[in-house]
Amino acid sequence: MERTRDPFRRLVGASLVLAGVLACFPAHGADAKKTYTVAVVPHRLPLVVKKDWSPLLERLAASTGAEFRLKVYRGIPRFEAELMKGIPDFAFMNPYHQVMARRAKGYIPLVRRQQPLTGILVVRHDSPVQSAKELDGQTLAFPAPNAFGASLYMRALLTEQVGISFRPYYVDAHSEVYRHVILGEAAGGGGIHYTFSIEPATVQAQLRVLYRTPETASHCLSAQPRVPRAVRKAVLDTILELNDTEAGRTLLNHIQLGSPIMADYGQDYQPLERLGLEKYVVKSD
Repeated sequence: MERTRDPFRRLVGASLVLAGVLACFPAHGADAKKTYTVAVVPHRLPLVVKKDWSPLLERLAASTGAEFRLKVYRGIPRFEAELMKGIPDFAFMNPYHQVMARRAKGYIPLVRRQQPLTGILVVRHDSPVQSAKELDGQTLAFPAPNAFGASLYMRALLTEQVGISFRPYYVDAHSEVYRHVILGEAAGGGGIHYTFSIEPATVQAQLRVLYRTPETASHCLSAQPRVPRAVRKAVLDTILELNDTEAGRTLLNHIQLGSPIMADYGQDYQPLERLGLEKYVVKSD
């Protein structure tokens, strides 16, 4: 067959090939026609989660060209149920949720705050209790069974290391735990240092930290494996770059991602598999 000598036909053919190649690569590292869901573990009230996370999703949309839709939940069990089914494309989760989500659906941790997570057990400031052992037989408030530092790890330590029994009382958020303790509806309650530190000074002044868990890697933003690698990288890069400006650092501090660093499952979360917490996990429906 004779090769065409028509320059115009050759130019059109080359253009079609180039267009086909470019179509394989998403603009700005993301698919501009795709909408991704971002689920956030509800350790704070839904309105607060929406207020704090919406600016980040707007930044992600601007930098990637994709759309990001926030999913908020009234309580942690509903969040867990959807996470274990692999429904959210991205999810901000506690350290042991990351272990569970990796086992269930292969979620990949992308970014976490550099500061470690510490669970705390608080009592009223004027409580006569001076050690965790004195809470034996008492009612203790927790945000949810599988809230890691505030409940799951805390309950395991109180049972196995402190050696007490107690009646767990589950509420919907860390802020509600602190207020239940203040009102005397529980002798103590579980939280984490971060959520306690952002409570109003009037709330902090009425509480006293009685017991702390060992430090672990903090909460992370993770991606469902179906999310394209280019999109995952674009999200990670955008969050890391936010730390370069004062406004970006303020935004990240509000969502527990201050001083962000790239997360690594093997280094950050795999060690939690050896804590033997499975028997304290409460399965979500």
